[in-house]
Amino acid sequence: MDSIINNDKQAKMAHHIQKNQRRSYEELLQGNRDWVQSELDQDPNYFTKLAAGQNPDVLWIGCSDSRVPANQITNTRPGQVFVHRNIANVCVHSDMNMLSVLDYAVNVLKVKHVIVAGHYGCGGITAALSNRQFGLIDNWLRHIKDVYRLHSVELDSIEDQTQKVNRLVELNVMEQVYNLCKTTIVQNAWRKREDLEIHGWVINLNTGLVKDLDVTANSGEELGEVFNLDSEENI
Repeated sequence: MDSIINNDKQAKMAHHIQKNQRRSYEELLQGNRDWVQSELDQDPNYFTKLAAGQNPDVLWIGCSDSRVPANQITNTRPGQVFVHRNIANVCVHSDMNMLSVLDYAVNVLKVKHVIVAGHYGCGGITAALSNRQFGLIDNWLRHIKDVYRLHSVELDSIEDQTQKVNRLVELNVMEQVYNLCKTTIVQNAWRKREDLEIHGWVINLNTGLVKDLDVTANSGEELGEVFNLDSEENI
């Protein structure tokens, strides 16, 4: 009898879980319909114009964290910001996904601003500062641990863990800006045009405000000699 009762409870629990899952999924679809209707109420031709193409001035390379959506933070509309996101907004030369997005944004869309956007309290940064193993992501977090290695003296002097994480958030953004500047994609673009800038931002989730880290780059002049590459014509 007890096994029958337990089985019945498990079946009811499973049904309840499935019902909640279905409800949360349906809410996404309904949210889409509501959004479409809201846009059409304001402009009946909105989606016709949106489908005609995009012409963004900005490439946003941000964290995958669900709390930092590019358009909402910058109060921009669809079509204005080209977006790439990954864990802890890392930009490394071995990431073909990021490089493909960067190449398309810079050379096809001709964006004028590339923004690396981190955020305080980043889970990826927090994980990178720990000694725990998390699985496959440990290979990705290694890039952030390398940033820590470069700045370990400063970071180890910070006793408050929250402040330490937030400082590494800033240093990580700065390093990723530098990594973008080292790519042939950006360096070759700088030889052909003067309107491309790379910026580093950090978002404060407690206020919603952006902190410009003032590390804007618009040429390769500040790169170390071995990173300042010859032009394609000289190869």
